[in-house]
Amino acid sequence: MALLHRPGRPAPTSRPRRLARTAAALAATLALLPPLVAAGVTSAQEVPAADVDVHVNTQAALGRLSDTARGVNAAVWDSHMNDPEVAALMKTADVGAMRYPGGSYADIYHWETHTAPGGYVAPGTGFDAFMGTVRATGAQPILIANYGSGTPEEAAGWVRYANVTKNYGAKYWEIGNEIYGNGHYGSGWEHDDHADKSPREYARQVRAYAAAMKAVDPTVKIGAVLTAPGNWPDGITGEGDPGDWNHTVLSQVTDVIDFVTVHWYAGGSDTSADTAMSRLTRLPGELREVRAQIDRYAGADSPRIGIALTEVNTNTGGAQLTARPNGLFAADAFMTALENGVFNVDWWNTHNGPGAITTVDGETDYGDMGMLASGSCTGDVCQPAPNTPFHPYYGMKMTSELGTSGDTMVAAASSTQDLSAHAVHRRDGRLSVLLINKNPDTARTVDLAYAGFSPSAAAPEVSRYARGDSDITDVTDGGASASRVTVPPYGMLTVTLTPKSGTGPGASAAGTPGTPRLEAVTDTTARLSWAGTTGAARYLVQERDGAHTYLVGETTGTSVTLRNLPPGSTHTVNVLAADAAGRLATPSDPLTFTTGTPADAACTVGYHRDTSWGNGFVATVSVRNLSDTPITGWTVDWDWPTDGQSVSSGWNATFHQSGRHVRVTAPENAGPLAPDGASTASFGFVGANDGPNPDPTVFRLNGTVCSGG
Repeated sequence: MALLHRPGRPAPTSRPRRLARTAAALAATLALLPPLVAAGVTSAQEVPAADVDVHVNTQAALGRLSDTARGVNAAVWDSHMNDPEVAALMKTADVGAMRYPGGSYADIYHWETHTAPGGYVAPGTGFDAFMGTVRATGAQPILIANYGSGTPEEAAGWVRYANVTKNYGAKYWEIGNEIYGNGHYGSGWEHDDHADKSPREYARQVRAYAAAMKAVDPTVKIGAVLTAPGNWPDGITGEGDPGDWNHTVLSQVTDVIDFVTVHWYAGGSDTSADTAMSRLTRLPGELREVRAQIDRYAGADSPRIGIALTEVNTNTGGAQLTARPNGLFAADAFMTALENGVFNVDWWNTHNGPGAITTVDGETDYGDMGMLASGSCTGDVCQPAPNTPFHPYYGMKMTSELGTSGDTMVAAASSTQDLSAHAVHRRDGRLSVLLINKNPDTARTVDLAYAGFSPSAAAPEVSRYARGDSDITDVTDGGASASRVTVPPYGMLTVTLTPKSGTGPGASAAGTPGTPRLEAVTDTTARLSWAGTTGAARYLVQERDGAHTYLVGETTGTSVTLRNLPPGSTHTVNVLAADAAGRLATPSDPLTFTTGTPADAACTVGYHRDTSWGNGFVATVSVRNLSDTPITGWTVDWDWPTDGQSVSSGWNATFHQSGRHVRVTAPENAGPLAPDGASTASFGFVGANDGPNPDPTVFRLNGTVCSGG
């Protein structure tokens, strides 16, 4: 079920397809090598001038790929769910997770009787049959316990059968599907028999489910349902609720859950996959806001709680679902989510069924949200034979060319929006770079530069998926080298390079440090610590700015205090260990933190979001002067954390916005702000947000940083 529902959207029917609803580089040498030769890449003499620059920095780690990184949804109404071809295809694409029993069906499905009252259950799709496919794939199951019409006891019985009786080792269990769609906020597509449909009741039930299920198997991981920030019903407060869905649920369950689940469909008024690819720029901010919400309620325990993106696709209907641009979207979406702190991404769906028939890029698009054909028809137009892969399958498969479980995702930046770049530093020392050309008409010639990695003179391995390819195609030429490559229109290339002998983390005697922890933070300082590693003579703390890094701390111990940080600023850092010869090992996973505001400031600002409705909100700001002299003619300044936030209109002040920066000026004839907090100036505004809507982190009164926020 998709996230982008609005009040008045009709509830889903029993037809399956309607149920489918992220300074200088330290010790870096930019390696500019001779041109690459491959199919889609011409000889050295014929290579055109580069029009795109891609910079890859192996010293800026974005996290490790998990064994559940790539996943797909499976549904009990899908008669082809357990075809032998499915397991073979998914194994080839390195799929590590399979989600069951299928979106909204989870909240009407009873595992023991294999029934879904009000829906259709296909023969041969029972739990044991599904687990046969999971095991043949080499994957793990992600199971959705029935919240809508089930009980904690029923869920505990499923855990007992799966992990005690059958020894399946089912680790990940979600409590319900999209429960916020139960009608509590006006739109209801998710089945929920509870008289109380509020997030408070869901949180109470999550605690009951977790207790019952972990009493059977303490090792299971319990997931709670959240809504993606910036998507309906984010920010909406139901009648009698203390807050919106996410804040209410998280305030009550962080001590009993192990992960949260969100769903992300690019959506928008334009249903094309091309538009969806551009909307992927919103996903990192939305995932950062999910992590910030977990941080707020879990505190120091936050790193233990993972984030799973258990449904993703371009849209919940419309065009370009099986076409080539949605294959590009799939590759870009998987890697964007994984690079931004998600341990699992599940495509909706394995098979889904045809919808509107259109022509996209010269091919028939079947309006089907599945990765594989179901063989069904719309009118007299029929899909290919069952299990024929659509383009999104190859998009996901291309990400397996980039890296596998345990490999390190590293920063890669492109100089143009229509070419995405992702990179993985493999455990064996090789570096793989995925380039996605989203331009349908123009090939892009790319200059590749590297920091922290020195390629050898050996020819790179090159994999391509572009027009004319029926599968991921090996296009390596024996005489190729690694600095320039041309990516065909609407095409993808993965370039894999070997390191120069004696370079890279493999040459260091040091190991990888533990992920840094934030021990304490003020408005200008942050104290970090980490687990040490063998062979380390010293540790370097590097801050990341895009794909560039710069040194911010160095120590022979395992903690450091960073100083002179701007108030309300956000920082992402990695720790690297250097051996006695100064050779750097693989960087730690990243830590992102935000500094606070001064406790003893000469002013204080209160920012309160009064109401929200997904893409808009109303806020009130109050200002007090704590100095010993009055202030006449005040201004208040702040910067929005994301590009999609803005002031639409306001009152009791004059508003001006330039880029992310907002300046608010006192109204004419406004009285002075009295000293020592004796008076308060208040103003309000209607705001808009396209994507996440985090609060500003720092406010200034006449240029002075204030406390509060």
